[in-house]
Amino acid sequence: MRKFALSIACCLLSFVAVQAQNDWIKSQRDETAKKIKKDDKDTTVKIWKRGVNLNVNINQGSLSNWAAGGDNFTFSLGSNVYAFAFYKNGRRAWDNVADLAYGFINTTSLGARKADDRIDLTSKYGYDIGRHWYISMLGNLRTQFTSGYLYPADTTPQLSSRFFAPAYVLLSPGFDYKPVPEFSLFLSPATSRFVFVMDDYLASQGAYGVDTGKHFKYEIGAYLSANYMKTIAKNITYKGRLDLFSNYLDNPQNIVVFFTNALELKVNKYIAATLNVDMIYDDKVKTFENKQTGVLGPRLQVKQILGIGFAAKF
Repeated sequence: MRKFALSIACCLLSFVAVQAQNDWIKSQRDETAKKIKKDDKDTTVKIWKRGVNLNVNINQGSLSNWAAGGDNFTFSLGSNVYAFAFYKNGRRAWDNVADLAYGFINTTSLGARKADDRIDLTSKYGYDIGRHWYISMLGNLRTQFTSGYLYPADTTPQLSSRFFAPAYVLLSPGFDYKPVPEFSLFLSPATSRFVFVMDDYLASQGAYGVDTGKHFKYEIGAYLSANYMKTIAKNITYKGRLDLFSNYLDNPQNIVVFFTNALELKVNKYIAATLNVDMIYDDKVKTFENKQTGVLGPRLQVKQILGIGFAAKF
């Protein structure tokens, strides 16, 4: 009986020892896993932030034996691409933005016409000098993809623009103020502005302020650029930009204004409504006729586009 009891006791002690060892091994394995998971966490500061916002709006309509009247067929396409690459490492920052848009409309009565066209490329490099101020260098190119026409009543369409006719190139050293990630204000007292009209017909008309027969004009002046992008509600994003330029060499009081606004309302992951309103004033663009005097002169240019369609962010 004593041998039997001793054998039972030894078995129980062995079981308890094995169970304790298993529990210890499990606890050590869990602690090690937690430590490895914590140590494997990526603590590297990302110096690049990249992304692309894409919007495509398509509308189509057709009529057949429709008593109320209208065009037999209509089709319109509008697209916008906003791509960015932002670099931040220590005191150095480099912002790159490409804002591209194109749209057209085709109807049986009017044919095909361009409705939107924009190439806008900006690169800005800055060095942080404290209190949210940067010493910066900015470069900007603004032009369009294809030819554009004016359509006066009862006359032949008139060519008004082509690729690089006009094209505006800015080279601007200055100071950039970034108090919050959503807003920046760039100021420059000495900006070089180059106006290109690389089309013989438009150059012969002295279009966009270049001398008649010339393809290029140089301007120097003061420049301001304010940019703001904010998610103002859960599914609503606003993006705005205001550029002002004063040419020291020719009527500096006549400020060139470029003001663009974009409002996006997300319906779901892939559907969004977009509203774009652009305004331009340039006293060198004298292609608009005063209906009272018949004299051509500058006017405030306004473009408004509202669309609902496919939207994606990468």
